[in-house]
Amino acid sequence: MSDTRPIVWVVDDDASIRWVLETALEETGYDIRLFENPEIPVQELKKAPPTVVLTDVRMPHMDGMTFVEAIHEADPHIPVIVMTAHADLDMAVDVYQKDVFEYVPKPFEVDEVVSLVQRAVRKRLSGGRRSRTRRPAASSVSEQVNIIGQAPTMQEVFRIIGRVARTDVTVLINGETGTGKELVARALHALSARAQHPFVALNTAAIPRELLESELFGHEKGAFTGAVERRIGRFEQADGGTLFLDEIGDMPVDLQTRLLRVLNDGTFYRVGGRDPIKVNVRVLAATHQDMNRLVREGKFREDLLYRLNVIRIQVPPLRERREDIPLLLRHYLDQAAQELGMEPKTLDPEVERYLTRLHWPGNVRQLASLCTWLTIMAPGRVVNFDDLPLELRNETVASEVRGDCDWTDALARWADQALAAGEKNIHDKAQEQLDRVLIEVALRAARHHKQQAARLLGWGRNTLTRKMQALDL
Repeated sequence: MSDTRPIVWVVDDDASIRWVLETALEETGYDIRLFENPEIPVQELKKAPPTVVLTDVRMPHMDGMTFVEAIHEADPHIPVIVMTAHADLDMAVDVYQKDVFEYVPKPFEVDEVVSLVQRAVRKRLSGGRRSRTRRPAASSVSEQVNIIGQAPTMQEVFRIIGRVARTDVTVLINGETGTGKELVARALHALSARAQHPFVALNTAAIPRELLESELFGHEKGAFTGAVERRIGRFEQADGGTLFLDEIGDMPVDLQTRLLRVLNDGTFYRVGGRDPIKVNVRVLAATHQDMNRLVREGKFREDLLYRLNVIRIQVPPLRERREDIPLLLRHYLDQAAQELGMEPKTLDPEVERYLTRLHWPGNVRQLASLCTWLTIMAPGRVVNFDDLPLELRNETVASEVRGDCDWTDALARWADQALAAGEKNIHDKAQEQLDRVLIEVALRAARHHKQQAARLLGWGRNTLTRKMQALDL
């Protein structure tokens, strides 16, 4: 390595991105070199190799991943940070297969990218070497798991999946009902070294308490009334593969103790059994609940949460990724037509815009069900507004989507319903949701630049950071 200043290449055909990164990185004292066309820096790799490279993926003159390969062919130890605004699961996996240093979805927080570059420079100057591990090809994963999304929140999900696929750690998947938590778990399994072994899923909330222990660990003949033969539990079924425990927050506390023991040493006993059973199982867990609140209420073991929450993936609700709704509608309409053997439907543009603005409390699951309903019930090939189910085109919903209804009216209806259901502390709950919505909207408007988002909200940056931490954003 030369003893001159570290050289950082920024390669992006977007002039505004180059300007922003140059301005931010100038304060580091590095030698910043900007390129619009990746073909030029490829020619300079042997003349004056960079310390670190920041590159876009989609560029007109050369594909970003081809550029990454060219860099590593010249020197496999140059840290490469890949930026993209057009990520999907395949790309995220492909990025890490190319052994990049990190993958950054656009829009990004400039301060975080600067910090990332500094880490990469330190690693390069210290002589750090990156292990080169190959995982299953991304195309094989797409054939098994359909996770669709281009929104920044989904790009972050893809980034974590791509990174975690190289490991065998436990993962806790958070998200509202219907957001696709099991799809994320299946993707993690399909990308792991366990892909050729079983993927076993169990919804712990759907199994009665008295049967859940046997369901998980199996039982011996005669262990209890009705146990007329030995039964193999889900842990043994998943040996060598992955066990997905959905709605883990509903697991009884006494069973949590047994689960923690299995996670620690891979050993358990069947119900009524005396011989220890050893398994090699990766556990993935999911929940829609606030696990920290459950810990505070004594309903979930804190040590088990730490053990499950090695890596956490937050799957966003559909209302926080509205730009993905047209993609999802087209995908599920085509899928429903294929499954039912019917002609695929298309949406009138006004209907598509209308559906994009709905709240979707049931998330992707609700959207997929609607596509099946429309495929069967809509009389023509083009779906018009009058073809929508009555509950989606009633005057209240339509007026809210059009903006005719003041948001305070919706708040009043929510408060009435909450009080009628016997809820308390509705001010705190409403305030939490208000802060969450305003923060998310401000962050999107500021392209996820926290200081600018704080100004839009009329707060200081410390206030925004504190509230984001409190809301687990």
